[in-house]
Amino acid sequence: MKRSLKLYSIILLTVTIFACKEQKQQILIQDVSGIHELTSDKIWLSHEHILVDFIGADSIQPNKWDHDSIIKTITPYFDEIKNFNVDYFVDCTPNYLGRDVVLLEKIANKTGIKIITNTGFYGARGNKFIPKHAKKMSPEALSEIWINEFKNGINETSIKPGFIKIGVDNTNPLDSIHQKLVKAAALTHLETGLTIASHTGKANGLWPQLEILKEMGVSNKAFIWVHAHNEEDNSNYLKAAKAGCWISLDGLGWELEKHIEKILFAKEHGILNNILISHDAGWYDPQKQTQDIKPYSNIFTKLYPALKAQGFTEEEFKLLMSTNPAKALSIEIKKLE
Repeated sequence: MKRSLKLYSIILLTVTIFACKEQKQQILIQDVSGIHELTSDKIWLSHEHILVDFIGADSIQPNKWDHDSIIKTITPYFDEIKNFNVDYFVDCTPNYLGRDVVLLEKIANKTGIKIITNTGFYGARGNKFIPKHAKKMSPEALSEIWINEFKNGINETSIKPGFIKIGVDNTNPLDSIHQKLVKAAALTHLETGLTIASHTGKANGLWPQLEILKEMGVSNKAFIWVHAHNEEDNSNYLKAAKAGCWISLDGLGWELEKHIEKILFAKEHGILNNILISHDAGWYDPQKQTQDIKPYSNIFTKLYPALKAQGFTEEEFKLLMSTNPAKALSIEIKKLE
């Protein structure tokens, strides 16, 4: 009897440990329909745009956008990527630059593709896309706005952000307002677990951001270096990967050869686990009479065949298109260990 009880206890302990390990591997994602658990085999486009309005934060008028016209224009491009079984579309347009969560919800419902939106402010291009009242706010006050969107929804809707999008001009040291944006993003991450995606460009502006995250106690695993393909010195990818951040090569709507070279460099040097790829494509511009939409399909029609011809495997492509983005955009508080 005692032996049976002992055996039962061992089995129960084993099951409990296994369950805890499984729970730690849980991936939570928040799209415009809500938060849910995800497996890592879904196909992602991790940096795209449906609509961008460059008129400026103090002039933008979302109430004048014609949703029906925008949806009619954009839907064929979504129909195309449905042929490649795309499951998740990360819309990186920030607030005051064209973020329209109701529009995103309509497109998601129409196409069946899950769309992820964001919270945060975009400081690049000389702070043109930050409203005047926000420029004087403290990091704590900014983070309260973003945390509120995560907890209660955006613009009086039930739609909540799935990540934080900020933008900085590529300087070291950073502009004082941009330092506040990074600190506010760190505070928001520590409260919500949302990943920070920062429009950065060349590595010059990356290092001061990582220093701020360190000061705030946030792991670099919670940070996406956006537009990293603009970096000319590939050794900085090795440095960034060692630091633990995500490296987003997201200009595939525009440049192919540069991305092939950089992805093969990442493979050769064993850092594919840190790489995200996407197009940064689209988008509908309400300031233009005629739209020039770049498709969201170059990865499938051009990049993958080119990589495959150079020995890239299906598993390596799955790593870039499924495993990495699921990890990068998962909702989990990542503190410094």
